[in-house]
Amino acid sequence: MKFLIDECLALDLAQVAVEAGHLESAHLTHRGMTGWKDHMLMERILAEDWTLVTRNSDDFRPPEGSNSNAPCYLGIELHAGLVCLNLPNGALRGDHIDFFRAALDDLGEDGDLTNQILEVWLVEVQDFLEVERYDFPANHALFDAANPQAADEEDAPPPAA
Repeated sequence: MKFLIDECLALDLAQVAVEAGHLESAHLTHRGMTGWKDHMLMERILAEDWTLVTRNSDDFRPPEGSNSNAPCYLGIELHAGLVCLNLPNGALRGDHIDFFRAALDDLGEDGDLTNQILEVWLVEVQDFLEVERYDFPANHALFDAANPQAADEEDAPPPAA
């Protein structure tokens, strides 16, 4: 697995990934992609089989009530995964590292995020990091970007009589 660290995150995360055994990981700043629009990043991410690590998760996966006009992973049938570090406002470099290490710990040594999203966020009341992993797209045989709720035949509406 190789991680591409988004420009909104600390440069150090690439080294954290390398030290964890993900030797081909890089920060997009070091790959000459600073300032690229999300759709341009997606072309490279998909072509080169990167697992993106970002803080701007709304731009890449559509949560309920997302304001994003074009979530990049919507409609992508096969991808190497997405890691969303949902850092609080004012997060420091050390927070970036802590969140990313929590993601790496969840993945383990042979982690595979193919068609999955892994999200990390701070549960402030209890002051701990929570990690959630889920399929995206959600293991449906059919996936329609215009209708993200489209599903396999089991969930499809019955044919007209």
